[in-house]
Order: sequence, then structure tokens, then C-alpha cells
Amino acid sequence: MAQQKIEKSEEEWKNVLTPEQYYVLRQKGTERPFSGDLYYNKEKGVYTCAACGQELFSSDTKFESGTGWPSFWDAVSSDRVRLREDNSHFMHRIEVVCSRCGGHLGHVFEDGPKPTGKRYCINSVSLDFKKKPEEEKSER
Repeated sequence: MAQQKIEKSEEEWKNVLTPEQYYVLRQKGTERPFSGDLYYNKEKGVYTCAACGQELFSSDTKFESGTGWPSFWDAVSSDRVRLREDNSHFMHRIEVVCSRCGGHLGHVFEDGPKPTGKRYCINSVSLDFKKKPEEEKSER
């Protein structure tokens, strides 16, 4: 279930986000491909919204798309992201935003792997990562 919505003024967002995060999350910018740390992340865990902390994507659905941005074939739950028509830059795309804070995450395309066929192409700077806790080793 999605968490309670977060609303802040643009000034408040500027105070809690880095300039690059603000540009992507609040102004619908795009980071340079292959520039984000999370693009290369192979650890197990969950990807959260960098603006509000809502869990968005699992490492279990991350795949190598070769595009330069972290790609996922599904969100952790359909209520965590919202999809919006985006006709900017003389093309038609589907924008992905965080359902909790409205932050711009990236876009979704219909060229992903099974089982969904979706490719959520997400800006690394719009995400944080929570590593899955190591399984405790049982003593023998």
C-alpha cells in the first residue's frame, strides 16, 4: 500500500534535494546515461524514491538494458508509481512518477523482458538503495 502523500513547496524541495536530484525529480530532467552509481549496482535490496523514501523497485526485477539507466521490468507494487502521458521533446512517452511525492523517476517502455514486457527506465539520481540485510548464519 502506498504511503501518505507528501507535499512540499518548491523551496522546501530545493532545501532537501541536491541540485541534480531537484533537476530530475522536480523539473523532469534526465541524467546523462551511464553516469549514475545505481546503474552499476548488483546488490540485492530495494530501490526507494530519493525524495520521499517510498519503496519503488526490487533488485529482483532489475535487468541490464544497455540504455545507461537502471531498468526494471516491474515496480514493487502498482500503487507505488503513477504513469502519465508525456508528449515533450516531439515524442510520445509514458512518464513514471512516485505516487507518494510526485517526483519524476523516468519513463516506461514496452520493450522489456518477460514476464511483463515492460522496461522502467529510471534515473539513478531519483533513487536511493536499501541493501537487503544479510541472512543471519545459523550456529551449529
